[in-house]
Amino acid sequence: MNKRIISLLLAITLILGSVFSLSSCMAIVDLLLSDETDENQGGDKQTPETPSTNTGNNNQTETPEFYPSTQNPDISVEDIALTSRALLSVVSVYASFDIKYGYPSYSTETATSRGSGVIYKLDRENGNAYIITNYHVVYHAEASDNNGISTKITLRLYGQESENYAIAATYVGGSMANDIAVLKVTGSEVIKNSNALAASVANSDTVNVFDTVYAIGNPEALGISVTEGIVSVESELLAMTGADGKTAIQPRVIRVSAAINDGNSGGGLFDGSGQLVGIVNAKRNGSSIDNIGYAIPSNVAARLADNIILYCDGASNTSARKAMLGITITATISGVVIDDDGKVVKVEIPEVKEISEGSAVSSTLSVGDRINSITVDGLTQKTTRIHHVIDMMLLARVGSRVTLNITRGTQNFDVVIDITEGMFQNI
Repeated sequence: MNKRIISLLLAITLILGSVFSLSSCMAIVDLLLSDETDENQGGDKQTPETPSTNTGNNNQTETPEFYPSTQNPDISVEDIALTSRALLSVVSVYASFDIKYGYPSYSTETATSRGSGVIYKLDRENGNAYIITNYHVVYHAEASDNNGISTKITLRLYGQESENYAIAATYVGGSMANDIAVLKVTGSEVIKNSNALAASVANSDTVNVFDTVYAIGNPEALGISVTEGIVSVESELLAMTGADGKTAIQPRVIRVSAAINDGNSGGGLFDGSGQLVGIVNAKRNGSSIDNIGYAIPSNVAARLADNIILYCDGASNTSARKAMLGITITATISGVVIDDDGKVVKVEIPEVKEISEGSAVSSTLSVGDRINSITVDGLTQKTTRIHHVIDMMLLARVGSRVTLNITRGTQNFDVVIDITEGMFQNI
């Protein structure tokens, strides 16, 4: 009997032990499943408070207590890998629009645009930033108010892409002809507690065919991601329809082979050093087309951004402005040269084709004059491409001095133009 009792007790102990072990395993599995679900939702089990997304009021709610990538004050920008710096400067952009339909008894529905942006200027301590994006990301031709520009714009940083970390932004100004717009963030607690960085802007005139580039953006609104490609054409004009769906525009672009998809618009094109060389804005679609994407060169985007911030921030004007010389430029001679690195580089000799009557240079320039260089407020650009003259004029302000070095026949001389308010046009 004693042996039977002992055997029974051992059996009960083994059974109970198995149950407890199974329960423990189930608890562990449940915990792992919960963690995976929370991770997929973009955060820890703690639910951060949601900042206000009302762009009419930048006073956001209390800072969320939990940040997946809290700023580390012991790490300087120099300690961050070059490519990672690029990631930290790109944001997802979401804009919504009120669309009226059903004339004469109107109803309203909401349309949403999903794109990307690049942090251009950053004051992390105060939570302030300027962001470059595409004009078409924040404009809708059928929007019922604000001239088609969204009044409900939010941004999300890399690694904090859930709605819990939405950052309210407002529209500063833009240029539909160049497909560039600037957004502004003020007093964001999310930015204050982030690792966000302003992009390091490269000189896009140094971009060459075969250079490796990276497109960083928010394709299909799935979060910020990276695609790799090469520069296919370093500079060309892209004939396309503007954001209003009817205006023909021809922005200058860089053509790339990196995969570009809906949502990449407004994101950054970076070189191998993590420097910004362009703002992604378009791709060619079609069953027979592969790997043809476009980006607005950083020289154009950054100069337009400075222009917009100067002339639009805090003003009723919301359009980029440019001083116009009143000339049309062409290139009667073009070809290629081999640079010091052995690379093939396109060259042109810009030449005055037409001069507008009464323009600032009508009495000093002549048709056929060759433009050797342009200097704006002491900054000189040797003009080996037509776009050098056009891009440099984006730097001119009221009171600026522009100098063109000209060759006419056997003569070489300077033409000096003082920029006045009357020379500016909205672009």
